[in-house]
Amino acid sequence: MISRTARPFAAAAALFAAIFATGMTFAQDKPDRPPWAQPRPKLPANSASADSTAPVPPTLPTPPPPGSIVPTPEQPLRPEDADAQRGKIKVRVELVNVLASVLDEHNKPSPDLPVEAFQVYEEGVAQKIEVFESETKQPLDLALMIDSSMSANMEIAFEKEAAAHFIRQVLRPGDSLSVFGFDENVTQLAAFSDNVATLQAAVRKIPPGAGTSIYDAVLLGAKALEHRGEERRRVIILVTDAGETTSRADFDAARKEAVRSGTLLYTIVIRPIKTESGRNTAGEHALTTITETTGGDMFFPDTPQELDVIFDLIDRELRTQYRLGYYPTPRGPANTYRNIEVKVLNGDYHVRARKTYLTGPQ
Repeated sequence: MISRTARPFAAAAALFAAIFATGMTFAQDKPDRPPWAQPRPKLPANSASADSTAPVPPTLPTPPPPGSIVPTPEQPLRPEDADAQRGKIKVRVELVNVLASVLDEHNKPSPDLPVEAFQVYEEGVAQKIEVFESETKQPLDLALMIDSSMSANMEIAFEKEAAAHFIRQVLRPGDSLSVFGFDENVTQLAAFSDNVATLQAAVRKIPPGAGTSIYDAVLLGAKALEHRGEERRRVIILVTDAGETTSRADFDAARKEAVRSGTLLYTIVIRPIKTESGRNTAGEHALTTITETTGGDMFFPDTPQELDVIFDLIDRELRTQYRLGYYPTPRGPANTYRNIEVKVLNGDYHVRARKTYLTGPQ
């Protein structure tokens, strides 16, 4: 039995214990800190096994600097994921486009062949055709380049009229054409447009000149076409006597620019002198090499009157071209020429396509 004297003492002891416990709670909670920053109570050495299942407050990572991107701890960025992302970017820039002209045994265009009829090789290795268009609808950008040098000036009037007819015939909605005259210099006489009247007027006003800068014409024409943008066909129609005399660029520079830009070159050689002994055949051979490399064609009319027929052939070919695209496997080293061959597997067909392309930087 507890006496009346002991009861006040017991009450005071209980009150003191409650105050002490409350003080300890406030000392541990520290309400001015977030929960994860509260001091943790020290546990006895023999209590580790007893508290092993108790939850442990998480440790927050150091925040990244503004503007940076880091993977979350739960989903780290694996090296193979980074490689996959880089691969996606490479695929877009590695696509190689090839325009192919297919002629039958009568030298006429052969449209409507299926993709299964074609095989593309790069450096002798068969490639998978990823893009295929029969009679591609890609719009045309054409650079019509007329040699106005003294040596070619004998038939210049007929050349101008044939070219004016070609302009009216070849341009379709979405296409554009630019007129250039070249002698010792290369002059753009009409900007790229689809205004037939303006373009024809520019052709008819090409002034006569002296020298013949064929390599400059090919190089500058290809550069002008390259600036027109992607997803368009780039074509140079070059009318010349092939008597190279005054170019600042050389053969290698002209060929490299034509290949690098993906330009298709059609060359019409007007030969005022029919015998080889009186002509600059070195220029003809150089143009033949560049033209065949790009996948274009060479024409040697015997008379200027054949120009209309030749322009008709070029127009028909441009409207019946196949477009083939592939991702090269394996990919060649940066800034190197890669050889291409396009075949039609069955039938008596002649295929003309560019023979090489220049890889970009890696």
